[in-house]
Amino acid sequence: MRFPLSLRNVEDLLFERGIDVCHETVRFWWNRFGPLFAADIRHQRVSRMKGFRHWRWHLDEVFVKINGETHYLWRAVDHEGEILESYVTKKRDKSAALRFFKKTLRRNGKAEKIVTDGLKSYPAAMKDLGVEERREMGRWLNNRAENSHLPFRRKERVMLRFRQMKSLQKFASVHANVHNHFNQDRHLVDRQTYKAARSAALAEWQNLAA
Repeated sequence: MRFPLSLRNVEDLLFERGIDVCHETVRFWWNRFGPLFAADIRHQRVSRMKGFRHWRWHLDEVFVKINGETHYLWRAVDHEGEILESYVTKKRDKSAALRFFKKTLRRNGKAEKIVTDGLKSYPAAMKDLGVEERREMGRWLNNRAENSHLPFRRKERVMLRFRQMKSLQKFASVHANVHNHFNQDRHLVDRQTYKAARSAALAEWQNLAA
């Protein structure tokens, strides 16, 4: 989930290291254990951030093709670039936005400010929830959410797209949390700080997999 590799790429890499497994076995592994790791990572993140007073969310949606039909992947990202929620719908109307908001608020608590683009579904849903006054909108304000789609797009190309909404939803949720765990913003810190953060992330990951 961390690297833009296909299941067959992983099979070949393991074979080079003396581990002979089928790519379907790799698929079973991430289907079985991926959601468990992702849930633990998300829980730790939410526990740390719920007490942060100035939590700022960025919301955006991107289209995804499933068997040639357009669907929408909604994403909530916080001010530090951590992906909070990923949600797949067939439409991007008020009803879809409302379901996305409810899920995000239920699992992550509340934010002081919520940044969105100009899609009219956002203010309509936020009005129903009574959080319309927290909305912010402006040019370039939502770049953080838009940039969060890039790792997903790279992985999507390798996987040759998706065939079911259920599999896309599961994949997007796991991929987002694993990406969060190893996203160290290496372009913003010095080499030593990055190496220390990377080592800590790997050690925590090994504890999750133990």
